[in-house]
Amino acid sequence: MKLEGKSIVVTGASSGMGKAIVELFVREGAQVVAVARRKERLDSLAESLKDAPGRLVTFAGDVSKREDDEAMIDLAVKEFGKLDVLVNNAGVMDDMAPIAEASDEKYDYVMGINVYGPLASMRKACQVFLAQGNGGNIINVSSIGSMHQAAGPIYGASKAALNAMTKNTAYMYMKDGIRCNAIAPGGIKTEISSAMGMPNMNGYGKLQGVLGLAPEAGEADDIAKAALFLASDDSAYISGVIMPVDGGWIAF
Repeated sequence: MKLEGKSIVVTGASSGMGKAIVELFVREGAQVVAVARRKERLDSLAESLKDAPGRLVTFAGDVSKREDDEAMIDLAVKEFGKLDVLVNNAGVMDDMAPIAEASDEKYDYVMGINVYGPLASMRKACQVFLAQGNGGNIINVSSIGSMHQAAGPIYGASKAALNAMTKNTAYMYMKDGIRCNAIAPGGIKTEISSAMGMPNMNGYGKLQGVLGLAPEAGEADDIAKAALFLASDDSAYISGVIMPVDGGWIAF
């Protein structure tokens, strides 16, 4: 088991990529705090993994709130005695509106979850890592939309900001043994698009030329396997990397 004994926090854990990451990690022996807003889904996830080799603790919280970001890290330390890995997976899309039609409300919503949430949880995790004195590991789930016209400007900007935080954190804490990498998924079969609601038809229409070139959508397990590699000691010499997992879309 690649993650036996590791203490890990995973956000956005109730569905899609986050759920797949939690399932794989617990089966690989990890002790995981699974974080999401929907408690009933977390309860179902915990029940499905009750006989797995690792251990799962759930935390119903909102990553756009600092108190929840800090509490989920504190819970991992309380339950497992330490923190080894933080996986910032929670994220939402914008409505694909071009910049002239983008709203402040959508900006605040997307940036709160996609940027502030990772910032607050990374801040808390790094404080814990430094206090522990034996390094740490952060995995951010970015998007091909940070490098490619696959969504609207708010979503793209949020994921580009996450990339910048990833690289900065990797650099700033290199000598402290804290690694920080990001996964940039392409089109993955999850609920994120349906959760977006009705897209802005002007922006959506203009993006069809790019979206039409996308490879066949991947599975949530494809992202979970990449996260397993980055969370394990197999990637011990890797930090500051934005890893596309997109079927080659970035090459277009």
